[in-house]
Amino acid sequence: MNDNEWEQKPMGGKRERTMVAILRVLYNAPGPLGSERIAQNLRNAGMDISERAVRTYLAEADECDWTRNLGRRGRLLTEAGRYEVDHALVIDKVGFIAAKVDQLAYQMTLDPATRKGNVVLNTATIQPKDLRASLNAMRKVYEANLSMGRLLTVASAGETIGPFRVPNGRCGIGTICSVNINGLLLRAGIATTSRFGGLLELRDGRPQRFTEIINYDGSSLDPIEVFIRGFMTSVGKAAKTGSGIIGASFREVPVAALPEVRRVAVLSEKLGLGGILALGGPNQPLLDIPVPQGRAGLIVCAGLNVMAAVVEEGIATTSAAMSSMCEYSALTDYREIHSVVASIK
Repeated sequence: MNDNEWEQKPMGGKRERTMVAILRVLYNAPGPLGSERIAQNLRNAGMDISERAVRTYLAEADECDWTRNLGRRGRLLTEAGRYEVDHALVIDKVGFIAAKVDQLAYQMTLDPATRKGNVVLNTATIQPKDLRASLNAMRKVYEANLSMGRLLTVASAGETIGPFRVPNGRCGIGTICSVNINGLLLRAGIATTSRFGGLLELRDGRPQRFTEIINYDGSSLDPIEVFIRGFMTSVGKAAKTGSGIIGASFREVPVAALPEVRRVAVLSEKLGLGGILALGGPNQPLLDIPVPQGRAGLIVCAGLNVMAAVVEEGIATTSAAMSSMCEYSALTDYREIHSVVASIK
């Protein structure tokens, strides 16, 4: 064996970006694609690349086990390929969460007057045997107003929550995402700056301070997901006693829009979306978080707080923030979810 045979061939700069771009086309495709279709997709996206060059990259991707050659049908991305797309060029993903918040706020189409349109959901999965215990833990958080609103949806294996299909052997839960506040504000003509997600300390039911924060524009991961996976919350305790650590996010709104922001906060409650914990004064720090001149602070509950309480009960979950869009009418009030649960197998 050659001494250097075990070493991975470096792939940097333009070459790596081209490979990742090709893999990403396959990642987003509903089925196998050939080199011609891939090249056309990339050219439509503004990348100057020939079909011959795509074939060369695909041959290398086959060797790396990122793609599977299906002959005339084209290439299909493997699990290793999906992993590569998810983890490559991480520096390009810094600020990804901030951009995703803005994009989803724009895509949220709920019309408050008609109560029709899409809302943004967080999704989670659990084992069917844990469903009732999970919903019981979630109910206590909803009752304490420590999550986004009072609406959710539950689905069994094979069913969908928006575009998300629940895997075999799992139950799916969709909960309201805090990005919906951005969407409502945007619909009212109010530009919102999402600054960070963090851990918020409550004492006797009152917000005291942020104990940890992760800026959206400096992260490739959702901050609340990170805190939940690190077992850093005590949402269940906060729901029971009024004191504990919950997930929350910090936003800024224009001072001139404060009357309209207050109106939107009331509207959000009526729609069952809720979520606003605190609104700061003009040009004033909120919980010691400074804001620029002409801005006011806004603290919003994390939609994943209900799932944090489930995790704190020792129930295994998989959670993904800002992961789905769902028709508002498909959601159910947590107080009536028992009728939906009865049909879950």
